[in-house]
Amino acid sequence: MQTSADQTRPRSLSRENTGLLLGLLGVVIFGGTLPATRVALAAFSPWFVTFGRAAVASAAAAILLAVLRRRFPREDLGALLMIGLLLVFGFPAFSSIALQTVPAAHGGVVLGILPLATSIFAALIGGERPSPLFWLCGVAGAALVVVFAMRDGGMTLSSGDLWLLAAAASASVGYVISGKLSRRLPGWEVICWALVVTAPVSLVGTAASLGDGFLRAGPAEIVAFLYLGFGSMFFGFFAWNVGLAMGGIARVSQVQLFQSFVTLTISALLLGEHVTTETVVFALAVVATVALGRVARVAR
Repeated sequence: MQTSADQTRPRSLSRENTGLLLGLLGVVIFGGTLPATRVALAAFSPWFVTFGRAAVASAAAAILLAVLRRRFPREDLGALLMIGLLLVFGFPAFSSIALQTVPAAHGGVVLGILPLATSIFAALIGGERPSPLFWLCGVAGAALVVVFAMRDGGMTLSSGDLWLLAAAASASVGYVISGKLSRRLPGWEVICWALVVTAPVSLVGTAASLGDGFLRAGPAEIVAFLYLGFGSMFFGFFAWNVGLAMGGIARVSQVQLFQSFVTLTISALLLGEHVTTETVVFALAVVATVALGRVARVAR
C-alpha cells in the first residue's frame, strides 16, 4: 500500500523516456544546422565552415575521450576514417555549397528524405531484402523531393539541389557505416573517434581557408559557426546516439521525422524565410512516405 509520501514523491523519467528526450534534443539541434549554416556563410567560405566546425568539434571530442580514458580502437581505423570523410567533411561541405544558392527551408524539405535514404543504403550495404512496399516508398519519396526541387527551381534541378542530394547520399552512407560500428562501440564514441582521427585534415583545412572571415563576421555569424561546431557536429551526435542506446533505436529514431519541420520553423522565425503552404504540404508528404517506408518489413 502506497503511503502519502510515496504518492507525493516526483516520479523520475524511465531510461526509455530519457532516451526519447535525448533523441528529440539531437533532432532539434540537427534541425538548426541548415539555418545556422546559412547565417555563417554570410561571413565565412563554405570550406572554412566545413573544416572549422570539424576542428572545433574535434577539440571537444578529444577532451571528452581523454577525460573518460577511452582506448583507441585501432582495428576500426578504416571505418572511422570513412565516417569522417562522409559525416565530418562530406555532408557539411556539400550542404554549405548548396546553401549559397537555396534557402534553408528548401534544403530542409529536400533533406527530409535522409532517414529513408539511410534505410535504402542499409539494405544495399547490409545485404537485406526489403519488401516491395519499402522500395515503393523509396521511389515515391525520391520523386516527391525531385518534384519539390524542380517546382522551386523553374522545373529544373538547380546546382544547389544537386549538392543537397550529394549531402543526403554522403550522410546516409556515413550513418550506415557508423551504425554498423556502433554495434561494438558506443555511438557517441564512434563520432568522437571519427572527429579525432580526421583532426589533422580539419586543422590544415581550417588554416588554409581562414581568410578574413573573422574580421568581417558579426556576432550572429560567429554564434552560428560555434553552433555548427559544438552543436551540430558534436553535442547533437552525442545526444542522438546516447538517446538511441537508452531508448531503443526503433522508438527513438522515429522522432527524426520532425527534423524537417524544425528546420522550417527556425528558417521562418530566425531567418525570415517565407515558408509557403505548398512547402509545408511537400514536407508532410515526404515525412509520411518516410514513416511508411520505415515500418515496411525488411527481411534479412
